Amino acid sequence: MGKIYYIMGKSASGKDSIFKELKKRMPQLREIVLYTTRPIRENETEGAEYHFVNEEFLREMQEKKRVIELRSYDTKCGIWKYFTADDGQIDLEEFHYLAIGTLESYAAMTAYFSVENVVPIYVEVEDGMRLLRAVERERLQTNPKYAELCRRFLADSEDFSEKNLKTAGIKRRFQNVNFEECIGEICQYIREICDFSRKKI
Repeated sequence: MGKIYYIMGKSASGKDSIFKELKKRMPQLREIVLYTTRPIRENETEGAEYHFVNEEFLREMQEKKRVIELRSYDTKCGIWKYFTADDGQIDLEEFHYLAIGTLESYAAMTAYFSVENVVPIYVEVEDGMRLLRAVERERLQTNPKYAELCRRFLADSEDFSEKNLKTAGIKRRFQNVNFEECIGEICQYIREICDFSRKKI
């Protein structure tokens, strides 16, 4: 069986950059593209970061019982939803995968695919550094949404509490202080678990 390597972390922990770099360095891992109802951001591409869809599309997928996990966020800009769909992307008999999500979505993925097939990769950054990164990133947007940034930052403390991490079975953590070192550690960790020679690319 293949495995799904599932990247998680608080906002501005660098998980998106790590996800993109792992795709370059480990092409054996196929990407699972999630769906979202939130508006596309500058520098994002449909089908790359997410599939950007509307509520009607989500309802149709739910009616067909093809939604594996669904998250809703009551943001300063409205309710945004993110979900993983059983849309033919995932075939663990043949391939290994790389995905990104939250603790909540990780739990749903393990319930759907079994805990043995979903490997958590939890990325951490000290809160002060993380906040500075978040503000700097938001400043680059044409219309910065600082209120939403603050909401996400505060929500992370509850979402990724030590209690929740323990409940989810998260033991290994990767410190993203030095990006190259963090990527190297994650790549090595994946190689220790997985024999890519036994799966198709």
